[in-house]
Amino acid sequence: MIKVILGSKGSGKTKRLIDITNDALKAEHGNIIFIDDDKRYMYDLRHEVRFVDASEYPSGHRCGAHEFLGFLCGMLSADFDLTLIAIDAFKKLVVDPLDSPEMKLFFEQLDVLSEQHNCKFILTVSADAESVPEYISKYAD
Repeated sequence: MIKVILGSKGSGKTKRLIDITNDALKAEHGNIIFIDDDKRYMYDLRHEVRFVDASEYPSGHRCGAHEFLGFLCGMLSADFDLTLIAIDAFKKLVVDPLDSPEMKLFFEQLDVLSEQHNCKFILTVSADAESVPEYISKYAD
């Protein structure tokens, strides 16, 4: 399952993602990862959540959709018990435009990964629902 939290900057997307991630600890029976572009929200998450500052990795920050997918695949291959990956500031992490062919392929492959590995992905995207392509808006929450 993929869920995308859409909204303009300052609309509360990150707070909502943090709340969803912390609440998931009550329901999920596996490991949870929270990916962000810096360490600013690290202490807002419960200690059981694995926090990843993507800026510390070349393929996790300011990269193309294909490289970021490889970053996520590395996490999934290293931990078979992952059940949720929360990704904040998606547009800061991945530089491809939301309406690009690379981004469409990213979401198609992310959907396949989610099914194959039984892992949920929740992303925040700074954009209005009207401005994103259908292949992203269908995951909007």
